Amino acid sequence: MGLRVGFMGTPAFAVPTLQAIVAGGHEVPAVYTQPPRQAGRRGLTLTPSPVQVAAERLGLAVRSPINFRDPADVEAFEALGLDVGVVVAYGLLLPQAILDAPRFGCLNGHGSLLPRWRGAAPIQRAIEAGDAVTGMMVMQMEAGLDTGPVALTAETPIGDTETAGELHDRLAAMAASLMVEALAKLEAGTLTFEDQDALAARTGREPIYARKLTKAEAAIDFGGGAEGIARKINAFAPAPGAFSEMTLGGTSERVKILRARKENAEGEAGTTLDDRLLVACGTGSVRLLELQRPGGRPMPANEWLRGNPIAAGTRLVAAATA
Repeated sequence: MGLRVGFMGTPAFAVPTLQAIVAGGHEVPAVYTQPPRQAGRRGLTLTPSPVQVAAERLGLAVRSPINFRDPADVEAFEALGLDVGVVVAYGLLLPQAILDAPRFGCLNGHGSLLPRWRGAAPIQRAIEAGDAVTGMMVMQMEAGLDTGPVALTAETPIGDTETAGELHDRLAAMAASLMVEALAKLEAGTLTFEDQDALAARTGREPIYARKLTKAEAAIDFGGGAEGIARKINAFAPAPGAFSEMTLGGTSERVKILRARKENAEGEAGTTLDDRLLVACGTGSVRLLELQRPGGRPMPANEWLRGNPIAAGTRLVAAATA
């Protein structure tokens, strides 16, 4: 028969889950997403969210309240008569009245192995911290930030040079299949939950907050350890993108570094050790594997170097934060 599902999500990460819920035969009377945002070079164009675009293509009604402080918005949600709410990267804190409105409450698809990496940037922070494994979880939502009991888990390894963008796409696909499984079990009355305190005790995963990324963090200081620098570069790709200043054709440019690998060669920190972008760090070195000049496209290092040769012994200076 299927469930009556209210979907809440905003970025591209949430789109596969919405599509899978509809394909699974569930009824979606309304999709909630954040309002269109200003975009374009001058910020004059209002751009709908990826979830809004996907919902409209599926012929679904879209609602975009700024928040749920207006009682009319809460009443409209309650009037949908939902069996369950599904929330994936919506970007708004939901009041208790919204969480309680569906018959079975609200389920959230979260991109980490809770209780590790609660918060805004779990995918990026897992890479930055050097986690070997991450995953998707379906949890029951409650008032706390990502603190509700967990129903289902799917794990996946993190590759040595995997970027946040690549891991994001893999987890988005995992989120879709996991949520469809959760809804099937919910409909069958077999979906069970485990409290996060018990989960932490069983797995040894301590609660930690995944704070939002900032541009100021993205400046690369090659005076640090190579392992941490490589992790940060991969974690911050594609956005906001780690960066450093490079002298190209006699001009200093801020270049994004979008993929790197730790190596063991030593040298003066910030100096290239060969002509293939092996850069010495405070300890060890990093091989820069993908770069992007201002206004250009991301390019593999070997292709990038054909137009921007950098000889061994070149000094790369960490960019000023901004």
